[in-house]
Amino acid sequence: MMNPEGYRSRLADLDARIGKAQPPPDIVLGQASGLLAGRAGCRLGEAHAYLVRLAAEQRRPAHELAAELLAALEKEPPRGPPFVSAMLEAALRPAQDQAAPAPAPRPSSSGEAWIQAVQQILDGLAGRHVLLIPRYTATGQVDDYTFAAASPAVLDLSGRSGAQLIGHRMSEIYPAIVDGPIWDAWHQTLRDGLPRQIGPLPYLSPAERAPAEILLTVKVWPVGAGLLNSWIRHDEETRLAERIAQTERLGNLGWGEWDLVTGQVLWSDGLYRVYERAPSEGPLSREETEALIVPDDLPVRARAAEAFGRGEAVDVTYRIRLGGRIKHVRTVVDAVRDTEGRPVKVYGIVQDVTAGEISRLRLTEAERQLRAQQQSLAAEHRVVTRLQQIVLPMPQEPIDLPGLRVAVRYLPAEKASRVGGDWYHATPTGNGNVLLSVGDVAGHGMEAAAAMAQLRHGLAALAVTTTDDPGRLLTALNRLLFADGHVAAQPNLLPVTATAVVARYEPGRNRLVWARAGHPAPLLARAGVTVELEQPDGPLLGAFPAAEYPTTVTSLRPGDVLLLYTDGLVEQRHQSSEQGLAPVLAVLNRITAEPAPHPVADLVNQLDHANPDDDTCILAARPLGGPSPAGGP
Repeated sequence: MMNPEGYRSRLADLDARIGKAQPPPDIVLGQASGLLAGRAGCRLGEAHAYLVRLAAEQRRPAHELAAELLAALEKEPPRGPPFVSAMLEAALRPAQDQAAPAPAPRPSSSGEAWIQAVQQILDGLAGRHVLLIPRYTATGQVDDYTFAAASPAVLDLSGRSGAQLIGHRMSEIYPAIVDGPIWDAWHQTLRDGLPRQIGPLPYLSPAERAPAEILLTVKVWPVGAGLLNSWIRHDEETRLAERIAQTERLGNLGWGEWDLVTGQVLWSDGLYRVYERAPSEGPLSREETEALIVPDDLPVRARAAEAFGRGEAVDVTYRIRLGGRIKHVRTVVDAVRDTEGRPVKVYGIVQDVTAGEISRLRLTEAERQLRAQQQSLAAEHRVVTRLQQIVLPMPQEPIDLPGLRVAVRYLPAEKASRVGGDWYHATPTGNGNVLLSVGDVAGHGMEAAAAMAQLRHGLAALAVTTTDDPGRLLTALNRLLFADGHVAAQPNLLPVTATAVVARYEPGRNRLVWARAGHPAPLLARAGVTVELEQPDGPLLGAFPAAEYPTTVTSLRPGDVLLLYTDGLVEQRHQSSEQGLAPVLAVLNRITAEPAPHPVADLVNQLDHANPDDDTCILAARPLGGPSPAGGP
């Protein structure tokens, strides 16, 4: 071991040699290494190795590079004791003086700025990238690497992010890499300055619970004083490829790339499916693609091309013809452009939207037909409403007939399209009696309104010219429907059917003779109690050509209220006829429980709830006086 006096003697000798006119090459290199180490704050061996490697990269002698470095650095005034001596003294200090471990090297201010610049670049890059700075021994050998910068996507198999890796050594974070193929590749790139790719190669996950072997491909590039290292996990690449393929299948789409510099065109499997082309045939040319466009859609494609030329992204849908069939395709195109705005590479997504376009066209046609139908229904509704007003005038107040006061109310359906064929009739017969009737033609619209007019006018004519017997009148109306051809067998038309109740009131005897044709029986309210009259048999009008309609007789008393109605009063969706009839009975019971001055008017005013699906016709009648002396039961 050299004593202190020996160190000082050796340093004095070296200082003297350095001061000579033309020092030997190794002294020049040593002096430059020491000066560089002092300025950079690193170990002498690291500075020496760096100068040797830099000279090799520039293909020149190391002492020439060292001389230039000395000339540049010695222009600045020295700091403290002689610079070279101080550095050499630190390098030659005995082992016992170096018991404490040397601190990790720190880059100079210029090095820190360079690393910050690299970090800013990595912040904008996709994928996993790290900047590694080699650590040199005193002899110029690389013994480790330090993480200096990392991209945001870095997340290792142990869950550490890139920010958590910076400042640590490779050997302490990933000891399995030391002296492996990746380690060797880094060393080779440092020696020859050539980028390399290693793998795929297996890497054992350090996870304690479930270690797994993962395939990695590593790429390395020389960057400044360090190495840029990137890697790809093939299990993630496989999952990503599967996701892209599944997305293409689910979306019925594909992607393509067109390199306008090299002329290379790439198509995904999905794009080949859209164009029904085998991948072995390669992508279509631009001319072949445009030849598939339906001529009527060429202007659409031309406008899209103009927008693309102006630097805009394009989103356009047009038709192509493939194998005698028409396809609707949506194309979204954008480009990478140079500084002058000219496209360099074009990216596009093409989606087969045929099913959606066909559905849209069908929906448009259905909407057109619906509007036409609505207009037709509105016109029909106006005609039917006008016809009802002409055929079926409604008195606003109760009317007095021989021995009877009658009130009528017509409640149209809430839905305009449901105008039906409900009707009433109340008129003297000419022999002192009163003929009462309500009816309902099946169906809605013009045909039902026309049948309603025929039945009402037919009843009025028959009552004047032939008979006022309710049963015979219903028999005649049934034959009228068959004779007029309404129920003739026609393939495209349903037979017209109707219900009706016809009653003859005889005021001299206070009795009601009535018959029904499939219609609800009248309701009779007396002193707060309402009953449904016992109904005789009677089929629908228009059901059987030779149908007969028997009659039955009911006595009426002063104070009674008789209600004839169509089924719209009690039949509604979401409830039974019994449920619909209950509130009607309650109103009748309440009105007749105590004497009232206007019971029939009160009744029709209280039964004013329209059925949303069907018209309703109400006829209420009340005897005006007692029976005559000769009256019957």
